[in-house]
Amino acid sequence: MTPLDLLQGYDLKHLTVGVLGGHSGLDVCHGAKQCGFKTVCVARKGREKTYAKYFRTRPAEGIHSNEWTQDNGVNGESIGCIDETILVDQFDGILDPKVQQKLRNMNTIFVHNRYFWVYFKDFSKVENDFNVPIFGSRTLLKLEERDQPYNQYDLLKDAGIRTPKIYERSAVSGQRSDKIDRPVLVKAAEAKRGYERAFFIATDEKSYEAIGSKLEKEGKVGKNWREATIEEFVVGAPVNFNFFYSPLTKELELLGTDTRRQTNLDGFLRMTAEQQALALKYVPLKMIETGHIACTVKESILEKAFDLGEKFVMATQKLPKKLDPSGKGIIGPFALQGAVVAEDGKEDIVIFDVSLRIPGSPGTFSTPYSGYLYGRSMSVGERVGMELRNAVHQNALGELLT
Repeated sequence: MTPLDLLQGYDLKHLTVGVLGGHSGLDVCHGAKQCGFKTVCVARKGREKTYAKYFRTRPAEGIHSNEWTQDNGVNGESIGCIDETILVDQFDGILDPKVQQKLRNMNTIFVHNRYFWVYFKDFSKVENDFNVPIFGSRTLLKLEERDQPYNQYDLLKDAGIRTPKIYERSAVSGQRSDKIDRPVLVKAAEAKRGYERAFFIATDEKSYEAIGSKLEKEGKVGKNWREATIEEFVVGAPVNFNFFYSPLTKELELLGTDTRRQTNLDGFLRMTAEQQALALKYVPLKMIETGHIACTVKESILEKAFDLGEKFVMATQKLPKKLDPSGKGIIGPFALQGAVVAEDGKEDIVIFDVSLRIPGSPGTFSTPYSGYLYGRSMSVGERVGMELRNAVHQNALGELLT
């Protein structure tokens, strides 16, 4: 179905922005409310209080309209950003025809995130059976996964973007042609949460086998850890470049930059070298993502970052119909995640991860880059809301949807 087919029966003057309850749901709904849209969250039972209670829309008792509320988007009548919550037993319950009909009855435009891949056993059902218009690409999300025949590494290579050396396995023999000859990052899956990665570092084949086997025995990585991606460990300042490509203006924007918080790595970094050595005897080092911190980069790096972003956008627009039936390429938010490295007296950017949808890092609002463009800092969620609002006014909503 085309985006215009999905919009049949919609009242475009009363649109609702929908999200799954997690990842970037609050950021998207806050931005949607700022731009005059209603919001709905599809939340999993047992994890719904954040949306149905703590941040639900409700009367602003004791808060009166004044200069502060007007400047900050509070109308003096209500607070919160989640207007409606639909409960499902599991996130893939959103595919239930009754749930889909509820969303359609609310004129919902859905903003997807990584949850759409992580919690759906068969992602093709999202691509083919979810009859609700999606803001962004419906099919590119799966390219984030490294086990796809054509994945983010292939896309980055086609875009001409520098990445770490990947120790690839032969599709025929399953063996690696290159032995580990430098520090590498092994992106193994956690034993308990297969969708999360339990990174570990090795320096050669011997340490690779010893560390991986030890973590498997301790139940920290899955049994298939030897199938995990192995990539060169890049030593630099980690930075996520959070971009937004507008099909309406044909312009690329840098909304903000951030870096990851990882447990328990962040705890170790707060220790002295002596304390680290002692703690490591009893507590194994882990690098499990738990959040993000806003950060900035030098202005001299910005042009390099934009160059990477523009190359990436062009590469997505050249993808074959098999990978992107819409032919639109990336729509709206995406992130190139990597590190700034210093080599031969100059800096370069190495990208080792890609988000082909809204990144889960609302802290980008605290960086100045969207403010340099729009006069004030803007969250990714608000930029999504602004794009939707502009598309409605221009009668161009179909350009943003798949």
